[in-house]
Amino acid sequence: MKKVVSCEIGGRTLSLETGELAKQASGAVLVRYADTVVFVASQDGPPRRGIDFFPLTVDYRERFASAGKFPGGFLKREGRPTMREILTARLTDRPIRPMFPKGYKDEVQVMANVLAVDPEHDPDVHAIIGASAALMISPSIPFQGPLAAVRVGKVDDQLVIFPTLEQTDEGSLDLIVAGNLESVLMIEGFADQMPEDEMIEAILFAQQHIITICELQVQLVAEVGVETVAYEEAGENPLLAALHADGFERLKTAMQSRVKAERHDQTKALKTELLEKHFPEDAEESADGSTRGDFSEAFHDLEQQVVRDLILNDKTRLDGRSMTDLRDISCIVDLLPRVHGSAVFTRGETQSVCTITLGTPRDTQRVDGPVEEFEKRFMLDYNFPPYSVGECRMIRGPGRREIGHGALAERSVVAILPDAEAFPYTIRAISDITESNGSSSMASVCSTTLGLMAAGVPILQPVAGISIGVVAEPDGRFELLTDIIGDEDHFGDMDFKVAGSQIGITGIQLDLKIKGISEEIIRATLAQAKDARHNILRSMLGTLGQPRADISEHAPRLERTQIDPEKIGLLIGPGGKTIRAIQDETGTQIDIQEDGGTATVTVASKDGTAAQAALARIEALTEDVKVGRVYSGTVSSVKDFGVFIEIAPGKDGLCHISELADGFVKSVADVCSVGDKMDVKVIAVDDQNRVKLSRRAVLAEAGGGDEAGDGDGGGDSDGGSEDSAGGTDDGGGEDGQE
Repeated sequence: MKKVVSCEIGGRTLSLETGELAKQASGAVLVRYADTVVFVASQDGPPRRGIDFFPLTVDYRERFASAGKFPGGFLKREGRPTMREILTARLTDRPIRPMFPKGYKDEVQVMANVLAVDPEHDPDVHAIIGASAALMISPSIPFQGPLAAVRVGKVDDQLVIFPTLEQTDEGSLDLIVAGNLESVLMIEGFADQMPEDEMIEAILFAQQHIITICELQVQLVAEVGVETVAYEEAGENPLLAALHADGFERLKTAMQSRVKAERHDQTKALKTELLEKHFPEDAEESADGSTRGDFSEAFHDLEQQVVRDLILNDKTRLDGRSMTDLRDISCIVDLLPRVHGSAVFTRGETQSVCTITLGTPRDTQRVDGPVEEFEKRFMLDYNFPPYSVGECRMIRGPGRREIGHGALAERSVVAILPDAEAFPYTIRAISDITESNGSSSMASVCSTTLGLMAAGVPILQPVAGISIGVVAEPDGRFELLTDIIGDEDHFGDMDFKVAGSQIGITGIQLDLKIKGISEEIIRATLAQAKDARHNILRSMLGTLGQPRADISEHAPRLERTQIDPEKIGLLIGPGGKTIRAIQDETGTQIDIQEDGGTATVTVASKDGTAAQAALARIEALTEDVKVGRVYSGTVSSVKDFGVFIEIAPGKDGLCHISELADGFVKSVADVCSVGDKMDVKVIAVDDQNRVKLSRRAVLAEAGGGDEAGDGDGGGDSDGGSEDSAGGTDDGGGEDGQE
């Protein structure tokens, strides 16, 4: 039987429906908000044999049909998940994963399909709401929800819940917060250098609405009348006490090393020794009936106990740092020749090598989807090879983790890039992680910033990133850890990444292993991250204090101008003849982008002079004829009373015989003939758009006289000839035919 619950939020109705679709699934919910509809189904299955982790799978798909569109390209069926779908699946996975009992290993799948989407609302957040609701009404899944997520924007200094896409684009904040009835579970947001206190305000604002949506799910559970099967958590591993007695203090000593490899080698040696003690002669079971799987699980728990004891009781960390100390930082720029910019950022045993490439507008990435269509002019690709962690494994394309880390770094940097008007280049950054021991995504933010400055990109502010961890106990005790290493991330409770400038936050991401953190922890984390970020920025600016004044000699030179959109056809010419001729003759690349009432023409070339020459020809072709300007023209027709000169394709003007030279001209033929080139000045344009030209004015301004002769004469003038052809530099002497 169909059940529907709803509430008002953000001025619109949010509803949860079940009982009509997917009746064989463990749980199925239809989430409606305005005209956006997301269907989410949950399903559980028996555990896989021998696994030691929780096999949760989250899938999110968008169909073009949801927006009444066909997919682009040859195939008209969606294929493998897009980058956006992968990122949204990760976004859904992160808050629900910690809401399952410890030790639960049954197979669980959550699948979200966007069935309808309006042009105003992004469906990603609604997938998280639907995932929680579907799990809540699944009787066989011990989900410890509810949880909910909301998007918060900031427009005209006002916080907005569930902002439209337009409000998000125009505003200074795009923040997603997930939480339960008590606390915050997940954060992912990007801002325009937002101060910490404003970010905290936005997070707390989100939490108020999260509670409302969680209560709506509680109402749905009551309407459905579902009774969840109680899950009995397994008791303490019988080997844990024995391992604690045998190896706690020894493991504590082994794990305290500044070098990751030494720490892991010593830990591995102790693990092997204890394994041989409890499972002699490769026995599959110990004397008390425990398995080797039980041993691995118990040893992992022992490692976690050691790490937490060191931090909470001894007030020290595995590598000997205090809670707020950064690892040693090293910065290098200009590591690589030929590339447009390069930098290396090293923090402890985490290292990112960044390469910057500058391109033209045609190098932008076209993104086409049911929600939005746009062009990206900044791309950051993140690569995590196995050698970075001392491993040897199969090499494949970028996985979900790499895509997620790259997207986080990309959006943390994009806020400080100059706009296209100030810097029209397409920018690609590649972050190769060559060493990793914690927070490689934030190292990518730092290396990219240095690489951009080395490439001569006039960024608004340098940005840096840091990760803060926490070890928290149920009794309220907690310790924050600045610049966490891999083991602190693995055995701790939180990975809170914060990127930003000296002014404020540009990117923020929170992942938890526990069921929420308090406002106190959030405030303390952002304050500690701010101090660390400023220290990192000082190290970076000590290497390169500001962006280079010019781009690399190997990067293309861009010149831009705006033309009347009605003159695009004139620039292109019949069959593209005109624009091809300009490109071929100047060795340039010309792109035209029309936006509303204007058209922007971009000229790219390795040679700046060639780009300027092409730009001058474009401007001469597309601009209205201006009185007082000097043009380089070609004689198209000779008459007794003067000559007609083509000063631009399709634009002729009359140079009267009296304006051909300084002195008396008996015959036009004595001065020029058809095909000759000459510099002429526009002296008048009448009300019928007829153009009057003067060669005599050009010669006079150049300071040289000219009697009757057969050439073009002249040269550059104070009037600003942009493409003068022929003549001498001083405009005097004998004129020659070009």
